[in-house]
Amino acid sequence: MRIAGAIKFVVALALFLLVFYVLSEVFDIKIDSSLGSLFAKSAHDTVRPVTKAPKYRCGISKICPDKHLAFKMASGAANVVGPKICVDDNILMSGVKNNVGRGINTALVNGKTGELIDTKYYDLWGGDVNPFIEFVKKIEPGTIVLMATYDDGATKLNDEARKLISELGSSSITSLNFRDNWVFVGGKGIKTKSPFEQHIKNNKDTNKYEGWPEVVEMEGCIPQRQGD
Repeated sequence: MRIAGAIKFVVALALFLLVFYVLSEVFDIKIDSSLGSLFAKSAHDTVRPVTKAPKYRCGISKICPDKHLAFKMASGAANVVGPKICVDDNILMSGVKNNVGRGINTALVNGKTGELIDTKYYDLWGGDVNPFIEFVKKIEPGTIVLMATYDDGATKLNDEARKLISELGSSSITSLNFRDNWVFVGGKGIKTKSPFEQHIKNNKDTNKYEGWPEVVEMEGCIPQRQGD
């Protein structure tokens, strides 16, 4: 009887150990599975969503400091696509707005508030330069002046017109010739030459379009006028 009891005890113990082993194996598998799910979830949670690049005023590539006006502009493309002028996220002149034309396209902006004063274009290939000269003469001190050529903005320019634009801060106006592309930002009453000017010469050997150079673009931050 004692031997039979001992055998039963050993068998029961063996069954218990077997059951315990099986349960522990199952338990470990479940833990591993849970940890795997946890790590997968954690990895998913740490993946940062793709964010779009910040959009600055007028779509320029940087943010302007306080008390500065963002601007972006482009000359015309040959005689097909008109110029575009944007200041402080407002499109002032463009083909879409239907307020551009052959010659020099000009936008006048209040140097203190950034508000649009006027837009004009003058045909300086087949038109008369005198209305353009009178327009430039009447610009009030403290006004920001933005100019962009389209098709041709130089044929009818005379010395008086070039001098007036030079007084707005332009360095390139004296050498602007037939079908050159040019963009410029200056101001009435400016004391120095403007840093905002781009000029591409019309050259048959380097022109991007037949008879015209490539579009010239420019962007930046214009300091607002302070005080009265």
